[in-house]
Amino acid sequence: MLNRDDAILLVGTAYRSGLMLPGGSAEANELPHLAARRHTETDTGLVLPLRHILATDYIDAKHLPEGVNFVYWGGRLTPAQESIVARHRPPHTITAVHWLHATQLPDAMPPEQHHRITHALAALARGAHLPLLLRGTPAE
Repeated sequence: MLNRDDAILLVGTAYRSGLMLPGGSAEANELPHLAARRHTETDTGLVLPLRHILATDYIDAKHLPEGVNFVYWGGRLTPAQESIVARHRPPHTITAVHWLHATQLPDAMPPEQHHRITHALAALARGAHLPLLLRGTPAE
């Protein structure tokens, strides 16, 4: 998610150092985009149609629990949506909500998070987002 000034919405958490994109793991039988939407709403107050993927990132079991991370395009937020974020009171596991520009990311987050966002922003600039399909049909 970007604001009017091209700043990226990031959160700080009680369980990891540095900032990261809103999100988290899916629950059993929960579709990844619905898990991302649920976490985004919990973390920021925003309910967004996350239907396009900007990047995927495979994490092997040597570093973290094995998994695939998806970076969804949440869109460019309107002033009203930015206001929702400003008024939202996230759960205690979210310690901060920040808007940062791409040049500020290396100092604010772990390298893997920074690289993930950098590649996602490059894909966005190229118009290279992928539609999320569910059994061959665009997700709703």
